[in-house]
Amino acid sequence: MVSIRTVRLEDIDQLYAISLSTGDAGKDAAPLHRDGRLIGHIYSAPYATLHPELVFVAEDEEGVFGYIAGVFDTIAFDERLEREWWPHLRGLYADPEGDPALWDADQKRISAIHHPKQAPAILIEQFPAHIHMNLLPRAQGKGVGTALLDRWMENARLGGIKGIHLGANSGNHSGIRFWSSRGFVPVELPPGLASETTVWFGQFL
Repeated sequence: MVSIRTVRLEDIDQLYAISLSTGDAGKDAAPLHRDGRLIGHIYSAPYATLHPELVFVAEDEEGVFGYIAGVFDTIAFDERLEREWWPHLRGLYADPEGDPALWDADQKRISAIHHPKQAPAILIEQFPAHIHMNLLPRAQGKGVGTALLDRWMENARLGGIKGIHLGANSGNHSGIRFWSSRGFVPVELPPGLASETTVWFGQFL
């Protein structure tokens, strides 16, 4: 039986594992990385650490196998990351040097820790909240993603949130289909702000 609940401190290692197992456009990124915690440092652990009330996990008899994480105020969260999350990691990982085109997967993630990529301001203005969601393969196609999303969005509505955005890897076709089927629409951005690797979605509540 699957249960949806708020994240607990003891879940964080599993969030790291899920982040790695889904970190290559929805596929296992473990073969790409020497340091398997880098993806989780960016996309799951800071949310569970700084805003655990906004992170929900899916759990069955085998353990936690999916999560949805997000924040209601993207700008305030980015500012908090700069104060409370990135400084420690920047002390652990040296900012990569040299030609970025030659960097491996670890170096690219480490660079994102030193130089976090911000969602376009025009997107945040319309959709101030944002989410990330990842499920292990055994959870996919069973309604678990929908249950997690419904729980998060119900919480957001109760919090008075007007809109949510997310970024999907353009190569994650199943993910793009999922978000499109759940009321999220691609957001057209002005020239110069669009990304070849990210499809930005938004939904008003």
